[in-house]
Amino acid sequence: MATGTFGERLKRERELREVSLKEVTAGTRIGPRFLEALENEEWDKLPGGVFNRGFVRSIARYLGLDEENLLAEYDMARGGEQSMPAPQPYENKIPRPPVWIPIVAVLALLAVIGGLVAGGIYGWRWYAARRAARRAPSSALLPTETSPGTASIISTPASDQPYDSTSPSAAVPLDLAVSTSAATRVRILADGTLLLDAEVSAGETRHFSASKQFEVTAADSSAVLLELNGRAMPPVGTPGASGTIVLSQKDLRQALGGTPQP
Repeated sequence: MATGTFGERLKRERELREVSLKEVTAGTRIGPRFLEALENEEWDKLPGGVFNRGFVRSIARYLGLDEENLLAEYDMARGGEQSMPAPQPYENKIPRPPVWIPIVAVLALLAVIGGLVAGGIYGWRWYAARRAARRAPSSALLPTETSPGTASIISTPASDQPYDSTSPSAAVPLDLAVSTSAATRVRILADGTLLLDAEVSAGETRHFSASKQFEVTAADSSAVLLELNGRAMPPVGTPGASGTIVLSQKDLRQALGGTPQP
């Protein structure tokens, strides 16, 4: 369609019906400057797009013209410029999670791993301590070496020969071995002389020498095992309580199977 044809026809149809621009404005609610721009094909004065096509439809309806034919003439006059652009496809984008969520997850994982490691270490230490406590009583019954610097004289009596209490060699030196199955306080007097008054650790064995007798006191009687010249002696006292015992040549003769001397 040649330039000016659409605008001239629109103006001619309006004038044939003897309708002024003011009347068209009143009937279609389209401003007079837009009506003049359509009749003069001054496209730059129009809002453009769907608004222009809406104006054309309203005018055609008001003047009694075919809307589709008038729109087709309008499109040809505009050269297809009024074709609506294809809508952009809608993209439903999933929002990214906040940055701090992965950091918190990593910290929580590290805390769990740290707790497992700490629990394993604690469990292993508890098991080792319990195992050592169970082995302490049995290790106290095993022979131990005399620590350096401890004065001890071990005399092995001839048990296969009858003991003669009237023999001058009957008064042998006394050797006392003190072993502990648990930590307890021990006090030892040898011939009236204080040799020990201290806490003795579990599993420890000490030797002491005397000529006549020993006086042994233990805070826990069940934790102390006494051997006089290699012979086991009676308990110090009632198990679980403190007690005191006196050991002499008389106790040694009894352990050897001799007759007690008054």
